[in-house]
Amino acid sequence: MWTLVWCMTLLFNGHDGKEPTDRLIPPGWVGNPWGPAATQARASGAIPPIPMTPLMQQWDRWGKQVIRDGDILFRRGDARVLFGRFPFSRFIANASGSLYSHTSIAAIEGGEVVVYDITKAGARRQPFAVWVLDNVGAFGVKRVRPELRSHADEAVRFCRRTFEEQVPFDYTLELDDQALYCVEMTEKAYRSSGLVLSEPVRLGDMENASQFPICMFLFQKLSTLTLEQAAYFPGNDRHGIWSCSSLMTVYPPPPASASGARPAHQKRAVSGEKPGVRPGSRPT
Repeated sequence: MWTLVWCMTLLFNGHDGKEPTDRLIPPGWVGNPWGPAATQARASGAIPPIPMTPLMQQWDRWGKQVIRDGDILFRRGDARVLFGRFPFSRFIANASGSLYSHTSIAAIEGGEVVVYDITKAGARRQPFAVWVLDNVGAFGVKRVRPELRSHADEAVRFCRRTFEEQVPFDYTLELDDQALYCVEMTEKAYRSSGLVLSEPVRLGDMENASQFPICMFLFQKLSTLTLEQAAYFPGNDRHGIWSCSSLMTVYPPPPASASGARPAHQKRAVSGEKPGVRPGSRPT
């Protein structure tokens, strides 16, 4: 039954493959819409500024209150392949046993919270209130422990260099530095400072890989990747960046109930701070 449902979804899903921030790109723009050239064009007025909705304004206020230089942001994205028919982000998160599919690093620049990460268009820099628009599930924030603060500063410098140099996206998940994907960029930003956050995991060893045999089969057939390829993952309490003992949790995901469902409301203890925001709701 699930095989039939999956095939029907693949064939008839009308998703255009774009994430929300893709729709903020000015018509006719060529190149990385969040790269250095686009950033300068927005600052000079050559392309229009990003309109801030009331919800984005609330996220912006929350970010300025809570987020610090070098914080690692986790989200569940909705990146898709096969002309928008295959939910790649959801597959990776589920197969790896994680609530998340994407990581980025935050920085405070000119009093504003910006986020450095990398996508198919290349290394990018977005306002936090824009970056969070692409979140469709759990959201979390980790921070290096106080005694390791210097590593955060170096990680941000690494991100700025990667952005200025416009390092390309790593489609093959190689572990070298010629190209990067989002979690690899986060990991290597901290490794550049001497702090290892996690070790790569073989794709065939993803925690829930055996639960998705059809997806795993297509994953190999429709890409150049093999199950022997190792990759970095956002992870969970047992593996990946989320499990790193050098990090403390600033904003945890909502806890799962005994049935696996997520409660509509919960309290958050945030290292002395208590932001009242969760994905899909308004921050306070």
